[in-house]
Amino acid sequence: MLRRAEFFRGLGDSRSPRSATVLELLFDIVYVFALARLAGRVGDDLTIVRHTLLSEAGQTVLFFTAMWMIWSLNALLASTYDPRRPDLQVVLLATMFGTLVLAVTLPQAFGQRGVVFACTYVVIQVGRPLFLSFALRGHAGHVFALRVLTWHLASSVLWISGGISGGLGRGIFWTLALAIEMVGAATTYPLPRLGPRQIDSLRVTVSQEHLAERYNQFFMIALAEVVLEAGAAVSFPGFSTEGTITLVASFVAVVSFWRMYFYHVRSGHASTPSGEGIQLSRWASYSLLLIVGGIICTAVGFGQVIEDPHPPIDWALVAIIFGGPVLFLIGRSTLERASRSAPRCRVLYLGAVALAVAAPVMVLLPPVAVAAVAALMLAAITVFDQRAHRRVHRLGSESNPTLS
Repeated sequence: MLRRAEFFRGLGDSRSPRSATVLELLFDIVYVFALARLAGRVGDDLTIVRHTLLSEAGQTVLFFTAMWMIWSLNALLASTYDPRRPDLQVVLLATMFGTLVLAVTLPQAFGQRGVVFACTYVVIQVGRPLFLSFALRGHAGHVFALRVLTWHLASSVLWISGGISGGLGRGIFWTLALAIEMVGAATTYPLPRLGPRQIDSLRVTVSQEHLAERYNQFFMIALAEVVLEAGAAVSFPGFSTEGTITLVASFVAVVSFWRMYFYHVRSGHASTPSGEGIQLSRWASYSLLLIVGGIICTAVGFGQVIEDPHPPIDWALVAIIFGGPVLFLIGRSTLERASRSAPRCRVLYLGAVALAVAAPVMVLLPPVAVAAVAALMLAAITVFDQRAHRRVHRLGSESNPTLS
């Protein structure tokens, strides 16, 4: 428990623990529901007429990125300051409820619930830095909180405008609003009249172990989506030859994703639950966005094959089944700092290229065969990845006997 004296020291003087708290795990429960909703939207996108496929898929990507922005900023907040503090717990719980409201409104966010979605999103994204701007007064992080608040206030105008306008204007306004937030996060929210940036002090206080563990936990939640989609699809009609083959393929994909995500070059072993061994890159948040997006696409692809295993296969389904692993491999190769993951980058990038090259030919195969080929290619990439790790670890042990 947090002592009373520690609470009254001020938020800026608190430090995040190395391990994630139970409240953060509770927060992720909402994202189990949210990811299931997003997976449902991806599945719906595959069943609509082709002249609206691009716009529908664009809406799904927008929702996914918006929900991800909320999660990633919350993870950064809890990895910078102590989430055991009562005031931060209130912020996390309020954000959790707001995220639940967003997930509920997702199916009709471009319809009747657009204003509810926009207002809820703005309250979350503006309320967090607004709280920090008051809680961090007199601390170095105060200026940075004002920067974040200013950028989100600017984007909030577009979010509300899109919610009111509807139609094509809603998509345009919301896309611009989300683009502002992503550019702001990528450039550390620059503003010319608020003094020098306080990013250096922020980097010092962020607990890399805490943030890495949060990434690990969210990755596992996304991975469960593959099991959920495939298992639910098989359980409804019961076991069949095609369904069983695809279920095995989905399991192989899950194991491959898990192995490639957690295995590290430096130690040659899987990372610990606390995230030790991971040195996150500057773009780690965007990398995990690709990783989770790729896993969701893969989950939906396998689920669709189980539900309708009869040929011919649709080109859009091929793009989902093979595009998901490509996104995962690109995201995983850039998650850690390049100095520690160069061999991994080469193997995973080559694997992504191999999947992209093989995808066009898959339209000639039955859907079950496409799922099986994708799983086998993922398994092969995993094997080559592990060989690269063992080679690097062996060479490192030979050059430095203390590592062995």
